[in-house]
Amino acid sequence: MSAIRRAEVAWSGDLATGSGTVSAVSSHAFTDLPVSWAARTESPGGMTSPEELVAAAHSSCFAMAFSADLTRAGTPPERLSVSADVTFDKLEAGWRVVSSHLTVRGVVPGISSEAFVAAAEKARDGCPISHALEGNVALSVDAALEG
Repeated sequence: MSAIRRAEVAWSGDLATGSGTVSAVSSHAFTDLPVSWAARTESPGGMTSPEELVAAAHSSCFAMAFSADLTRAGTPPERLSVSADVTFDKLEAGWRVVSSHLTVRGVVPGISSEAFVAAAEKARDGCPISHALEGNVALSVDAALEG
């Protein structure tokens, strides 16, 4: 069974000075988040960007995949804190998303630091958003146990 999710954007004006809003139509989790070119390339100024939304998608997908892998290995996490830093940069070919760097800190009873890092690297390569980015975006993960 496939799952389809929908988001919509309303945009006014040209690229440089225009702006728009993005809404999660399927879930209604957010409505009318402001977006602009300046929010992508300069300061966010209270607006979001496609890259920030990719970072949200990648960090949440990774957290789910990592939690599932840890649980299957017999060491379910008490807590995982995950962030993704997605880099948007101007290259010779134009503006591109060039990397997504995941940082994860976890409280996972019964696992060694080495096993935690290895599991994080497996989850980095296995989560569906990583698969969508693979081959186009450099993916990396920094993983460490807390406490």
